[in-house]
Amino acid sequence: MGSPGAGGRRVLLIAFHYPPASESSGIQRTLKFSQYLPEHGWTPAVLSAHPRVYDRVSSEQLAEVPAGMPVLRAFALDTARHLSIAGRYPRALALPDRHVSWALGGIVQGMALIRRFRPDVLWSTYPIASAQLIGATLARLTGLPWVADLRDSMTEDEYPRDPVQRASFLKLEKRVVTHAARVVFTTPGARAMYAARYPEVPPERWTVIENGFDEENFTRAAGREPPPRSDRARVRLVHSGVLYPSERDPRPFFDALAALKARGVVDAARLCVVLRYTGHDALHRSEIERRGIQDLIELAPPVPYEAALAEQLAADGLLLFQAANCNHQIPAKLYEYLRAGRPILALTDAAGDTAATLRAAGIDSIVALDDAAAIEAALATFLDRIEDGSAVRIGRPQAERHGRRARTGELAALLDALVASR
Repeated sequence: MGSPGAGGRRVLLIAFHYPPASESSGIQRTLKFSQYLPEHGWTPAVLSAHPRVYDRVSSEQLAEVPAGMPVLRAFALDTARHLSIAGRYPRALALPDRHVSWALGGIVQGMALIRRFRPDVLWSTYPIASAQLIGATLARLTGLPWVADLRDSMTEDEYPRDPVQRASFLKLEKRVVTHAARVVFTTPGARAMYAARYPEVPPERWTVIENGFDEENFTRAAGREPPPRSDRARVRLVHSGVLYPSERDPRPFFDALAALKARGVVDAARLCVVLRYTGHDALHRSEIERRGIQDLIELAPPVPYEAALAEQLAADGLLLFQAANCNHQIPAKLYEYLRAGRPILALTDAAGDTAATLRAAGIDSIVALDDAAAIEAALATFLDRIEDGSAVRIGRPQAERHGRRARTGELAALLDALVASR
């Protein structure tokens, strides 16, 4: 491992989500790369968006931004919020996404930053498609090698659903895989899908760098109080993060809870399920109330990142939701769950990458997200195992290979090889 800044190599990280953004777990990937790349001989700078475009902001993680590192927050607007009249706006102002104005600001201000910073490599990260538009354009204008961090797939058979936006995404996706020097995914399944989709692309262009957890965040989280409890249940299960209505549909889980309650297996004295920051509380609340299980479920508001980690550390068990249509994806929170060392009940397809990662860690409590009857049986067994102490818990040594420092080392090795090959 090199000393900070050793070797004099520089990389420009292009990322929409960066502190003070506080609306996506994806922020951790860029933030931790920017923190740990100097340990591997790379000096980073960050090109991000003006904070006005974020749905939620927090100053909590600004202290983790490396002191003295160049961070340029380019002009950006959210078309839906800033450029609409009576909720309507020209379609062209929201392609490929509603943050496309950031592409204009990012390209102009990115060129100025490149002239000052003189990077050796450009790196841009999805899921905001405009980040890849910026990366592609800056690479073309400067001739610098470009690494496109797709993480997951940009397009699926039914995503984006809107045909105009889908056409825009497909065009940009083709540009990314054609012109990027390396395309990075977070799972083997995503890499395999793209290799099959674009057989003309040389296989060495595809790379996997998984997500992970950060030990320093967990160390600080262990020293702070978790969010206060509003229940006195014996068992507290936690899901931390957004519950998308399709990709993480919790309704079969709600059905299973209702069935267990009707049978007298669970009540508010035995179980409390905390759904922390679902992002769709109103929708989920109506489903919960319709089933009469509001005494078992707490729809909890967002909390600072390390408070959320503290809650995971204090939970009796952790819940993971992932539909079969996301089999080539792994939720970033999975790695945090592994580090938390608490029992995990995963509602996911046994054939997906998420299930494979869990099985490799020794987790056997895996059941399909859309099978309410199977969830009912698995949840009852999971609660029994928590209470009798037989539930599987992952030890620190096993979790450590998923650390963000190790992942940053993988990125640094990729950048080293890319520069050496020029």
